[in-house]
Amino acid sequence: MTTRREFLGALPATGAAFAIGGAFMAEAGPALAQTTPPLAPGHFHPKGKAPSDPTIAVLKKARETLPFGDTRDFDEFNRGLIARRADMVIKADAGHTAWDLGRFAFVDQTEDFDTVHPSMHRIAQLNQNFGLYEVVPGIYQVRGFDLSQTTFVRGKTGWILFDVLTSAEPMRAAWELFQEHVGEGLPVTAVVYSHNHGDHWGGVRAVVTDEDVAAGRVEIIAPAGFMENLVAENVYAGNAMNRRLFYQYGVLLPVSPYGYVTQGLGQAVSNGKVGLIAPTRFVRDAIEEFDVDGIRLVFQNTPDTEAPSEMNTWIPAYKALWMAENVSATLHNIYTLRGAPVRDPLRWSKYLAASLYLYGQEAEVMITAHHWPRWGNQRIQEVLRAQRDLYAHMNNHVLHLANQGVTINQIHNVYQVPASLQDKWYARGYHGSPQHNARGVVQRYLGFWDCNPATLIPLSPADSAPLYVEMMGGAAAIMARARSLHDAGDYLLAIEILNKLVQAEPQNPDARDMLADAFEQVGYQQENPGLRNSFLSGAYELRTGVPQGKSPKSSGPDVVRAMSTELWLNFLGIRMDATRAEGLRFTINLVLPDIGETFIIELDNATLTNTKGFQSATPDLTVTVNRSDLVSVMMGVSDFGALISAGKATTTGDLSILATLAGLMVDFDPLFEVMPGTAPAATTEAAANTLDAAAGATIAE
Repeated sequence: MTTRREFLGALPATGAAFAIGGAFMAEAGPALAQTTPPLAPGHFHPKGKAPSDPTIAVLKKARETLPFGDTRDFDEFNRGLIARRADMVIKADAGHTAWDLGRFAFVDQTEDFDTVHPSMHRIAQLNQNFGLYEVVPGIYQVRGFDLSQTTFVRGKTGWILFDVLTSAEPMRAAWELFQEHVGEGLPVTAVVYSHNHGDHWGGVRAVVTDEDVAAGRVEIIAPAGFMENLVAENVYAGNAMNRRLFYQYGVLLPVSPYGYVTQGLGQAVSNGKVGLIAPTRFVRDAIEEFDVDGIRLVFQNTPDTEAPSEMNTWIPAYKALWMAENVSATLHNIYTLRGAPVRDPLRWSKYLAASLYLYGQEAEVMITAHHWPRWGNQRIQEVLRAQRDLYAHMNNHVLHLANQGVTINQIHNVYQVPASLQDKWYARGYHGSPQHNARGVVQRYLGFWDCNPATLIPLSPADSAPLYVEMMGGAAAIMARARSLHDAGDYLLAIEILNKLVQAEPQNPDARDMLADAFEQVGYQQENPGLRNSFLSGAYELRTGVPQGKSPKSSGPDVVRAMSTELWLNFLGIRMDATRAEGLRFTINLVLPDIGETFIIELDNATLTNTKGFQSATPDLTVTVNRSDLVSVMMGVSDFGALISAGKATTTGDLSILATLAGLMVDFDPLFEVMPGTAPAATTEAAANTLDAAAGATIAE
């Protein structure tokens, strides 16, 4: 059995520096461009501080109690290696770096870090698999080119691809590596999108063109509801999600032992060109079976599990079970920190049980959208059963506790994963954590309120904090007590009182620095990347301010083009500033003759609504435009005035209504303040590129 140290010693040298991401690229690159040794407590590190004695003690205990003797994952993740890509840097077509796994070279060192949880260090090492692998003869994967993996299955005349990464340039590099060693020059004949998260479809244009699809050369298969859920999850609340992902995904943190280490599911999200080609075939039945390029595929729809639209696939010819992202080498998210509808852990568990008994009894290999395969029927059943129980226990026991009065504000300190599952690496919290998932289960069933009237209509933090500060004796008294708590390692208590002070006095630099210090130590102690990134991101913004630069967007042109007209009109209702619409009232008939759609669009009661399939008998304005021309307005590259001038749209009635409606729209800025008093900070070009790329992470899980 390969040990962690033996495996790392066999890795090829990755060279010296690893690149530093985000806002630190220009200012801190030289200082961090090598493996950074641990620092003594009290010493400073650029943009961060050394671990405290209590933090070192927490990580030491984890090293002594976790099951590091189980090294089967290291044997599995390296199995079947055919070739590595020589260059670890993949350039984007626009000229910047789309992917650079070399910047994570520091995790390959076998020495432990005093600023990284040892379990997180371990999964970061396992996410360094960068190359082409044979799963079984006829099935191959390219791993380590993005947050997700791409899988190639030999069909009768070409290759069926399961998931195609986040962006085109890494997917193109994966396809080239595959063709160089295995592909036989055969084409792509089908693409399966396992689910609606963007790291599974965004790279499709690297391997498929619109002409391929139109000519019937390539079929694109997805679960029912794929397009609707893609838009609903990433557009309606996309601006807020983009801001929140700065914390979950550590967008601005330096890649180093003191900052960003891994994302758990993979090292990071690629930063290339995101595209989308709409599916040509949807799997609608619970179990649906048909041939794809001469290979029998059995699809198992699993809605409302890891994604609203998701499906597993049994490939009987290869005895291979593709579990999409319903199984991975981690506890996944029930509640995702970036924000999304809370997932259903009980339904998730039941679908895993069905997979176990439908296909798991005879499967010889299990492939997933992240991490590495599992081989052998005994191992497959072990993982399926344990992950089934992981999600079922989280649902059942959290509700058991809730039914005894444990609230959403207590559950994360009460609920624990069973000891028998804590000893299994694939049940550790590398993506979802037991703490925030437990709160998510309560939220799903009972909502945000803990049933204490004092919390039902609470004051906003900035309004209540001054009273707390006054009653605690003012800033000096709070700072003195917070320092003693910090020195004792009671960081959460320090955060409790310092947060009140920062809310009350957002421009108090000493209070902000001390709160950042406490955030940082809590971050260092976390096993879960999302929790680590969130605390360290809070510390970063308290110290440096909110970055300014290009704003990430939730949807590229392909996503907007693929939206239905109704979904776009719904989003206009969200974008409209209702406070400026008081007293306005009008009705628009919208006619799209090329696709046979009609809508009534009404503004009344400061609310914009749309109703499909109807027309008003007395509209204030009628607009007739082909959907193919309306797309340019939806994408923001044209407006109705231009379409009317070009003869592509006709109107009858009060044309000024369009200008009035346009004037009510707001362009959301995702760089809004999260931590109080975080004044805008200067942003380098490198940081601006990072911000621009952040939208990929929004739709990546």
